[in-house]
Amino acid sequence: MSQTVFCRKYQQELEALPFPPLPGKKGQEIQASVSKKAWEEWQALQTRLINEKHLNMLDPASREYLMEQMERFLDNLETDQAEGYVPRDS
Repeated sequence: MSQTVFCRKYQQELEALPFPPLPGKKGQEIQASVSKKAWEEWQALQTRLINEKHLNMLDPASREYLMEQMERFLDNLETDQAEGYVPRDS
């Protein structure tokens, strides 16, 4: 049986991440408080933001921007969206 974590985004027990998604203390904090479902949703948004906003991941300002957006997303605050993005109907 997989481990669960109380997800800070969904405020309920959900499947946990199998390993820290980032190095160091920040990765451990995320693993302890963010579900696999929330992290996968963040990764999809992150990819759209990088692509649509043409972010350069070698640029410290771009990395800082993404970390800020990640915190906002995981705390259920409004985040920037990729302009022109239209979600597919499920």
